[in-house]
Amino acid sequence: MASWNSIYFEITYNVLGWIAFFSWSFSFYPQVILNYRRKSVVGLNFDFLVLNMTKHSSYLIYNAAMYFSPVIQRQYHEKFGDEMIPVALNDVCFSIHAVALTAFTLFQVIIYDRGTQKVSKVGSAITAIVWTAALVCVIVAWPNHSWLWLISAFNSIQVVMTAIKYIPQAIMNFSRKSTVGWSIGNILLDLVGGVLNFGQMGVQSIDQNSLVNFYGNIGKTLLSLEVVFFDLIFIVQHYVLYPERIDKGKAVTAAEQAEPLLGPSDKPESAQV
Repeated sequence: MASWNSIYFEITYNVLGWIAFFSWSFSFYPQVILNYRRKSVVGLNFDFLVLNMTKHSSYLIYNAAMYFSPVIQRQYHEKFGDEMIPVALNDVCFSIHAVALTAFTLFQVIIYDRGTQKVSKVGSAITAIVWTAALVCVIVAWPNHSWLWLISAFNSIQVVMTAIKYIPQAIMNFSRKSTVGWSIGNILLDLVGGVLNFGQMGVQSIDQNSLVNFYGNIGKTLLSLEVVFFDLIFIVQHYVLYPERIDKGKAVTAAEQAEPLLGPSDKPESAQV
């Protein structure tokens, strides 16, 4: 089994990994706190939450299986040679925490005001199709004990779900011309985690003088790139396209600021004489 060639790179790898872990983990809390303070989840897209739960559950299965299973690690080495496994302890810890916090946010949807929002039929259908496909993969992998292939399928699921899950929220922000109810703190911390996660893989690649960890765990590689891409979209939406100001404790969107003070029916009677 491969080992680190440089203690400096090993330390850097672990430091980047745990900073990414804390950044990604803390990224869940701004939304949870915002929901609690508002006693409302209006503005938070429910499709995003449901798809996010599927994404993180799939990623947890991959990370935990790769990190803890000697059988899967052996199959990985048989396929990619004497390389370090591409999953670190911080990856496993993050996945566990992500599933727990996403579940808690879904609980907030149940107990807080949600207006007329609900999970769309499309979101429900995607979730059902994905888990049905996952079950089929389990059935296919079971006879030949193709466990590495199986968890790679779950890794692919999380990549696809990462690409899909952000789209409903981005569209919702566009339709409302507002990001009120959607925490930008979540996005900023998510962006930091994505950049550091990619940097961690780069450090391992430099130390091992190999790119195997990038394509050996293509899911982690694509995850970082997808996170950065969509987070930048949300940052532009929040700060550039739909900025908001705070007026007497109430968030006011740019669209609301543009509305006239008096509507046609609100004109003083003297003006109609």
